[in-house]
Amino acid sequence: MAVPKKKVSPSRAGMRRSHQALTASAHIECSNCGELKRPHHVCSHCGHYDGREVMAADKAKGVVRV
Repeated sequence: MAVPKKKVSPSRAGMRRSHQALTASAHIECSNCGELKRPHHVCSHCGHYDGREVMAADKAKGVVRV
């Protein structure tokens, strides 16, 4: 039966677990209003996408998806 020959140090165990760390979700600044938004999504604050208005600002506020 396979048994570890030596104790795994806390440093080595931490290095092994470092690959499972959570990554921060990506957010970029809207080019129109400066609010943070998800990349490749319509800005929920002003309704702009790719430098043009694609939905009215009052409708965009109801489309808050996270």
